[in-house]
Amino acid sequence: MSTLEAILLAIIQGLTEFLPISSSAHLILPSQLLGWQDQGLGFDVAVHVGTLLAVMLYFRKEVGTMFVAWLETFKSRQVSSFDGRLAWWILFASIPAGLFGYFGNDFIETHFRSALVIAATTIVFGALLGFADIKAKQNVDVEKLGFKGAMIIGFAQAIALIPGTSRSGITMTAGLMLGLSRDNAARFSFLLSIPVIAMAGGYLTLKMLTGEHHIDYSVLGLGSLIAFISAYACIHWFLIIVNKLGMMPFVIYRLLLGAVLLWFVFS
Repeated sequence: MSTLEAILLAIIQGLTEFLPISSSAHLILPSQLLGWQDQGLGFDVAVHVGTLLAVMLYFRKEVGTMFVAWLETFKSRQVSSFDGRLAWWILFASIPAGLFGYFGNDFIETHFRSALVIAATTIVFGALLGFADIKAKQNVDVEKLGFKGAMIIGFAQAIALIPGTSRSGITMTAGLMLGLSRDNAARFSFLLSIPVIAMAGGYLTLKMLTGEHHIDYSVLGLGSLIAFISAYACIHWFLIIVNKLGMMPFVIYRLLLGAVLLWFVFS
C-alpha cells in the first residue's frame, strides 16, 4: 500500500465511520472501482483504533460519567442513575452485533462484499433513513428510550454488517423511528459505536496476530492518526449539520451513490 492510498483510505474511514453513508462500502469501493489491493488486516486495525480514540475523546465527559455510574451499580447492587442505566443499555445493545459478527462474518465476507450488494443496500437503507427523518415524531428523550428501545437499535446495528448498510445510518434510522430527536439519535449511535468498534478492532487484531501478515508500522501509524483526525472532525461537524439540515443531505448522497454503482455494475 502506498502512502497516498493509506492517507485516502484513512480519511475515508474516519469520515464514513460516523456519517450515515457506510464506511465499509467506501473502503471496499476503491478496490472495486480503482483496482486497489485490499488494505489488509493491519491497516483495518489501525484505522479502527483511530476512530475509537476519536469518539471516546469527543464524548469523554459522557463516557467518564457512564463508566463511574456503571461501576457504582456493582457497589450498590442497583441501577439508580440514568447514566448507569445508559451504560448497561449500550453494553447489552452491543451484544447482537458482536454475535452476528462472530458467527456471520465469514459468510458475509464471502457473499456480500460486492458492488451490487453495496448499491442495493445504499439505496434501500438511504431511503429508509429519509423516511424516518421526515415521518418520525422526534420528541422522545434518550432517558425514555428504555431497555427495549436500546435493544431495538442494537439489533438494527447488527444489520450493518452487510456492506453498504451503514452502522451509524441504521442506528440513527432506528433511533428516529423510536422518536429520538436527530441530535439524540446521533449521539446514542456514536456512544453505541464504542464497544462495537472495540470488538471489531479486537477481533481483527486477534486475526492479525494469529496469522502471517506483513506489517508496515509507519503506514499503520499514519493511517491511525489520519483516521483519528478525520473522525473527530466528522463527529463535530456532523452534529452541527444534522441539527440544521437534518439527514436529507446524506440521504441524497446515498441515493446518488447507489445509482452510480448500479450504472457501474450493469454497464
